[in-house]
Amino acid sequence: MSFLAGKNRLLGIVLAAALGVLVLAAFVSLRSARVPVRAEAAVRETISNTISTNGKIEPLENFEAHAPVATTVRKLYVHEGDWVKKGQLLLQLEDADIRAQAARAVTQLRSAQADLTAVRTGGTHEEVLTNQAELVKARTERDAAERNLAALQKLGQRGAASPAEVEEAGNRLKRAQAQVSLLEQKEKGRYSRPEVSKAQAQAAEGSATYAAAQSLLQGANVRAVRDGMVYSLPVREGQYVNPGDLLVQVADLSKVQLRAFVDEPEIGRLAKGQKVSVTWDAIPERSWEGTLTRVPTTVTLRGTRTVGELTCEVANPDLKLLPNVNVSVLVMTARHENALTIPREAVRDEGGKRYVFEIVNGELKRREVETSVSNLTRIEITRGLQEKAQVALGSESVEPLRDGMPVRVVRR
Repeated sequence: MSFLAGKNRLLGIVLAAALGVLVLAAFVSLRSARVPVRAEAAVRETISNTISTNGKIEPLENFEAHAPVATTVRKLYVHEGDWVKKGQLLLQLEDADIRAQAARAVTQLRSAQADLTAVRTGGTHEEVLTNQAELVKARTERDAAERNLAALQKLGQRGAASPAEVEEAGNRLKRAQAQVSLLEQKEKGRYSRPEVSKAQAQAAEGSATYAAAQSLLQGANVRAVRDGMVYSLPVREGQYVNPGDLLVQVADLSKVQLRAFVDEPEIGRLAKGQKVSVTWDAIPERSWEGTLTRVPTTVTLRGTRTVGELTCEVANPDLKLLPNVNVSVLVMTARHENALTIPREAVRDEGGKRYVFEIVNGELKRREVETSVSNLTRIEITRGLQEKAQVALGSESVEPLRDGMPVRVVRR
């Protein structure tokens, strides 16, 4: 009897073990039938859309002086890095030649003005007085000739004067009248229009030459036109400079301008007022904030790129950001707080519609979604998905994802 009980007990153990093996095999078979996928949950966070490029820093309001003529630097009154006030003397150039040129210009101007005055008044003062005296004399002779002709005409009527005498008196009057007319014309318009125009042109040229000489003379003493910092002073005392050589640059660098270029496909995302972040490799731990002030109005070819030019105003309160340095630029085209986001690779397109595969009870459910702001790795979901919903990123096998597919998450 005890032998039979032991046998039954052994049989029960064997049957239980076999059943366990079958259950385990079924579980393993079922698990192996599920496609392994990578997944991640939808979360709320701040998401920003940016455009990355590079650019160059420029002074916002720059003053620079150039050598007006070939000369030497006589005296420097400032050094690079000095803060200067409007009107402050920065440097002086040797101006002996400029002063001589200015003196010649004064002489030329005065001569031209005298000639113009003479043309307008009918000649020099002496010529005018002589002409007036001759005109008085001619008028006297004309009046005398008129009286003589009248007297001879009366005598001729009585036969006391011959016709020849009367005719000669008439001719004398005509000559006197002609002389008066000539002198009156000389008084009113001695010079022809071309002569007047020439005198006017000479006067204008003399005035322009004088103004240019005065400008050169003023340029020999370089003064600041506004408050600012001397950030470039490429000359030294006694140095020879050619016309046009840069002498000094001054600007208020507490605000600077950034000039950058963006590729043509990204121009449509730009708008005035967008925030800009600037970094410089020379000070890697720093960043500067700015605002987009001008968007591209045209595109140009730079190398192999078709780009548009933008400018930004950047705050530089500690003056660390220097003119002409190359910087990295991030333009923030959009920023959404508390946005529901998922990895970009979870979103798929079909027929112009976007969708994701949500994992619900171990199966994929296709959900059509609407999206908004995106960056390199994340995208905002505005409709079609709930917070903490788990979405499939991709399959770990060669089998493509499909609606209703049984899956198991192997990596997040």
